[in-house]
Amino acid sequence: MPDTKTRVLLIDDDEDDFIITRDTIEDIPGRNYVLEWSASFGEALELIKEGKHDVYLVDYRLGAHDGLELISQAVEGGSEAPFILLTGQSDRETDEKAMHVGASDYLVKGTFDPFSLERSIRYSIEHAKSLAEIQKLNTELEQRVEARTCELGEAVRKLEDTNRSLYEAQVEIRKALQKEKELHELKSRFVTIASHEFRTPLSTVLSSASLIGKYKTTEDDEKRQKHVERIKSAVSNLTTILNDFLSISRIEEGKIYNVPTTFDLKEFTAEIVDEMQGLVKIGQKIHYHHNSPETIVTLDKQLLKNIILNLLSNASKYSSEGKAIFIDTEVAKSVIYLTVKDAGIGIPETDKAHLFTPFFRAQNVTNIQGTGLGLNIVNRYVDIMGGTLTYESELNEGTTFRIIFPNTTA
Repeated sequence: MPDTKTRVLLIDDDEDDFIITRDTIEDIPGRNYVLEWSASFGEALELIKEGKHDVYLVDYRLGAHDGLELISQAVEGGSEAPFILLTGQSDRETDEKAMHVGASDYLVKGTFDPFSLERSIRYSIEHAKSLAEIQKLNTELEQRVEARTCELGEAVRKLEDTNRSLYEAQVEIRKALQKEKELHELKSRFVTIASHEFRTPLSTVLSSASLIGKYKTTEDDEKRQKHVERIKSAVSNLTTILNDFLSISRIEEGKIYNVPTTFDLKEFTAEIVDEMQGLVKIGQKIHYHHNSPETIVTLDKQLLKNIILNLLSNASKYSSEGKAIFIDTEVAKSVIYLTVKDAGIGIPETDKAHLFTPFFRAQNVTNIQGTGLGLNIVNRYVDIMGGTLTYESELNEGTTFRIIFPNTTA
């Protein structure tokens, strides 16, 4: 049987703290943890380099050094396992310092119980796994850059072996260099946005999870439920972010295909609207109208659903509470119309030229969470389906997106 124990290293120069931590871990239900102890700053760094532990508990005070210094050196040395800082005081400054040097969480000594310690360890490990996944995606992007560089080299060699004119050679090289530059920029934006967008919901999950453990009475049910809702919302945000990144990756790799089927557009859209109605802001209502007697179409249902969900989600996100959202469909003889209209914040005139650029976010939405990928994905899905996408928008008045698909239904 494989060893399923989680190996924990406590780094603390006080043996009494080791005994207290050991007793706390032994009281964790299931006892799936193995605790080891190091009282020396130097010895702890050597043990961390060996990489034999799944998580590290680091005391803030370590003789002539402190826990923040140890965490900083360990992270710089390449350690990927999570660090949890143990401190004698709970304040925002300590929290910010711990997160800045690379700690996943911090606990106040003398206040945490087996439940909160186990939860902090478990969520810190999950946090580390998520960051490792981001690094994996980053590595894959770097490999694509290398592959593109090889393509550039091959293009240059081919140019040298042919009798094409100098002008044609210069054009080909410029195109290849431009693609290289765009890919480098895409990788840089991806890493920056992914790191930022993951940190916010993960921090929410960690803080709410820690606070839930402190509410143990029936009277605390309302507070407990509040943090449960925060965790649900954060997980939903993470799912959306991951779906956006995966969609862009599949599109770039050419793995998205148009697979039309015949179905009832009116019923299909009504089901999506019902699904979205429970996800919009308080007081918002989605009004759906189908404006033609004909309802049967032949389109890719999954791509169409993703388009509608994305546009309705944006309409809700960028509109205030109580605002109405309208969606209309129509089946004409040769074309199919889809329109989504909101009364939200609108798009600044200077930003309209870049609206469908990957990772671009308008200047008036920087305080609203998002990756800047949604409309780029919608536009590319519409293109894959052979349609066209246009829009009209007035600042502080709202935005209307119109999509036209060819009607191929016999």
